[in-house]
Amino acid sequence: MTGNTEHDQQHSQQPARHRRDKGIQRRRVLIGGGTAAVAGGLVAAGLASADTPATGTGTGSTTVSTEASASAESATSSVCTLTSEVTEGPYSLDGALIREDIREDKEGVEVQYTFTVVDQDNDCAPLADALVELWHCDALGEYSGFVGKNGHTEDDDGTFLRGGQMTDSNGQVSITSIWPGHYVSRAVHVHMRVHTDVTLTDGTYTGGTVVHTGQLFFDADINEEVQAGSPYSDNTTAETALADDSIYDDGGASSGLLTLTALGSGVTDGYTATLTVGVSTG
Repeated sequence: MTGNTEHDQQHSQQPARHRRDKGIQRRRVLIGGGTAAVAGGLVAAGLASADTPATGTGTGSTTVSTEASASAESATSSVCTLTSEVTEGPYSLDGALIREDIREDKEGVEVQYTFTVVDQDNDCAPLADALVELWHCDALGEYSGFVGKNGHTEDDDGTFLRGGQMTDSNGQVSITSIWPGHYVSRAVHVHMRVHTDVTLTDGTYTGGTVVHTGQLFFDADINEEVQAGSPYSDNTTAETALADDSIYDDGGASSGLLTLTALGSGVTDGYTATLTVGVSTG
């Protein structure tokens, strides 16, 4: 499969600090005959049609796909979606900390992520004991381990806004972070890897196999409001719109578009973000 180079590469000149960019490997395949065994609305939200991406309505809004509002019974489906795979970009680091809250002291709009990981090669059954790892930039568009690439000076401990958690028996995992900022050439996004067979040691991990590499995206209308507020407004670098992003292909949930639910009456109150991630362990 022929890959393209992510524009993230324009933002980094430190290949020694991260793994080689493997190029885009998009996979979004409808699999018939699978049964998602997780009850509740999370599976339904993640199985949203690629033709019906969720939309937001502004302050305090809730971004909900059609399937997300279905009953618990609809959480079982005869069709599951293999989530798009894309480049991990130039800012990945090995040895992420195993923790539920990856914010450290970074300020921003709170995002409470909940993912349900299902295995396409096992009839879309929940994938237990998998490490779901996230990393993204802060409100000023800076990645830990690479601070300064977006033009700002700040403390860099190499770990802020990075980390992961193990999925439970239902394939679910929760991670708390902030809404990412933006940097030159890319729309606002979060990076994700799913690992199997890792060994947990001293608060981190070793070994294992990466079975999914993807990116997560946010509703454009809500993001506009977030980026206009503090501390995001201190970042004066150019922002790329979701519609113009080089990676997101307008495929909705199957391309990593998160289902967002407001935690309060305003943007600053934060959001929950849910997605079912279909992976291939074969």
